[in-house]
Amino acid sequence: MRRYQWVPLDIIRRTIGLSESEVSYRLGRLMEKGMVRFDTVPYEGYSLIFQGYDTLALLSLTRKGTVQALGSLIGEGKESVVYEALGLSELALKFHHVGQRSFQSVRVNREYMQEEGHCPWVFASRRSAEREYEALQSLHPAVSVPLPVDINRHTVVMEFVPGATLNRCSLECPEEVLADILRNVRLAYGKGIIHADLSEFNVMHDGYRSYLIDWPQWVGTDHPNAGELLLRDIGNLTRYFQRRYGIEVKTGEAFSEVTG
Repeated sequence: MRRYQWVPLDIIRRTIGLSESEVSYRLGRLMEKGMVRFDTVPYEGYSLIFQGYDTLALLSLTRKGTVQALGSLIGEGKESVVYEALGLSELALKFHHVGQRSFQSVRVNREYMQEEGHCPWVFASRRSAEREYEALQSLHPAVSVPLPVDINRHTVVMEFVPGATLNRCSLECPEEVLADILRNVRLAYGKGIIHADLSEFNVMHDGYRSYLIDWPQWVGTDHPNAGELLLRDIGNLTRYFQRRYGIEVKTGEAFSEVTG
């Protein structure tokens, strides 16, 4: 799929060394299971789709022993789905599905996006997962983020974080929670990392502790737009707490505390 948007049958047959009838039979089974798609435009060919890519990653992770059982769906966004899983402890499996709905906007808004053959969503999803895993490895345990456990293809395995995102919580001590979140933003900044997509939708709270999640869009503090992106992150948080809880924290002051 690096060379073809739709892979011709004869290319698949020559690559894996099976007869045409055997390859056609196996492709038919995969299409029945929703893992591969066939199309005739602009020419006849086959394409791996996300359910197939998810299965490949899950197969590798189970063979490796990282994952022993897959649980229920616990989250779904525009660019990922998250499942409960079981390994040596409770886990969360995040399958990055970048470009499934709006690849062109992803290409514009993600600096790590590049042209790579004719399968941009595979590259985009894998690179998105790699970036998130890299951030989690750099930040944990100094910053309150999920513990990264493993990665395969476009799938990040991390510790299961209980609780809910801020937009679904009713906080008893919102001032303390906001202060704790900003403290973690400052700690991440001290490690040279800015979230760049922070809001009430990607901060989780379990009743005791806040966790900053969803890191594929992070940038370094040396990025040309670092200040602007950090200010936007902090502004999203301060506006939310003011709107939801009536807490007035000036964005500029919070920004100075984070960067000071």
